[in-house]
Amino acid sequence: MIKLMADSTCDLSLDIIKKYDISIAPLNINIEGKTYKDRIDIKPDFFYSIIEELDEYPTTAMPSPNEFLEIINNAVKSGYKEVLCICMSSGTSGSYQSAVIAKDYFFDNNPDSSIKIHIVDSKCMSHGSGWLLLKSALLRESGATFKELVKFNETYKTSVKHFLSVDDLDHLIKSGRLTNASAFIGKILKLKPIMTMRKGKGAIVAKVRGRKKVLKHFISEFNKRNDKDITDFIIIGYTSDIKIAENLKNRIIKNTDFNGDIHIMQMGVSVGTHVGLGAISMFFVENGHKRDGLLVNEVHEIMEKRKNLIGKIKSKNK
Repeated sequence: MIKLMADSTCDLSLDIIKKYDISIAPLNINIEGKTYKDRIDIKPDFFYSIIEELDEYPTTAMPSPNEFLEIINNAVKSGYKEVLCICMSSGTSGSYQSAVIAKDYFFDNNPDSSIKIHIVDSKCMSHGSGWLLLKSALLRESGATFKELVKFNETYKTSVKHFLSVDDLDHLIKSGRLTNASAFIGKILKLKPIMTMRKGKGAIVAKVRGRKKVLKHFISEFNKRNDKDITDFIIIGYTSDIKIAENLKNRIIKNTDFNGDIHIMQMGVSVGTHVGLGAISMFFVENGHKRDGLLVNEVHEIMEKRKNLIGKIKSKNK
């Protein structure tokens, strides 16, 4: 029997968590002097309804080792022989290290235990680690062994492609994810940053004007990058506006040849604290590691504009 566990930034829906018996160690959310456990003491919809009214900026803290240790102990009591824990990137949180400490505590207290425990540093955020977790649950159902699940996660964790865009740059500034200068330019030009994960940390790879171009970028890059052999489902994340997510889903159906499942799931409070209202994201597995960055995308955009211009000139001269 294989037990799956994670921290709450995986952002999987409650239905998925219950269906596949996934145990979650919640992050702590500090809001104006009070501490809440993500998705237990405070729910996303409530948080997003008050976020703009808060006088102090909320902060987050990793789960304690005891949170992970309790899950491991309960798994052993329930008869599980193997535990796979998938954590958010160690480059953005201490959650992975907390889980590793819990594992060490367990074996210090149970030196003769034969249980197998593997902690994955997913190098992912939000539904990126959620993608790996859901894929692991599906593989487990199809009969994959513990060794095979470990190998899959360690092989493909850096291939999970993240795309995230936010509606309000202020939250990225306050959480240290974006400089004041970049935010000022973005606001003046009404630019929306598009972020991904690079070496376990968030990186801005494009800046576009308007939400339509954000979704267009998501679709265009998906068509270039998607690993059709591995991506049998896509996860779309949102914070406060599900209509944006539904719009993206419709665009995927209309403008790509993807015919697998498309899951729409809300980002939790931990992630929402950093990205704010109106955020939209998309997760799948990319084929290889194609270059992705501001300069690369700006060059591609210039070339695309030039190509379109030449096309218009040729059509007029016919």
